Amino acid sequence: MSRMDMRTAIARLTEEAEQQIHERVWEPSAGERDLAIRVEGGLREAIGPANVQEVLPEQNRLEHLREVLAVIAIALAGTHGRLAWFLSGAITALEPVLRWRALPADDHAFGTVPPAPEQYTEAEDAVRRLQAALARITAG
Repeated sequence: MSRMDMRTAIARLTEEAEQQIHERVWEPSAGERDLAIRVEGGLREAIGPANVQEVLPEQNRLEHLREVLAVIAIALAGTHGRLAWFLSGAITALEPVLRWRALPADDHAFGTVPPAPEQYTEAEDAVRRLQAALARITAG
């Protein structure tokens, strides 16, 4: 998945969720709304505003992005149905982060790659889009 694909994948995922809610294909239950609120809060806590994130060292930015994946994965473990599918799609969209490394390494780095600085920004923007979508889902 290329750098732009994270943003695009999250945008498509959130559009699909919002369409399903609008068409009443998916009517989030109170439990789903509560879980979405917790996930949205976890994402907000992990990824701050762009002007805050972008001045952090790359190692911290990567830690924050991995924290996002952990928040989503923990939430996914406790739900089923459409919210689970939505969260699973978010993890899939953000999956490239799992192959990134912020530390130098020799040839034996378990298949990890150092991302370009703009890739951090793109991933963080994708998380902010996801966070906004979760806020809309919970507002419904």
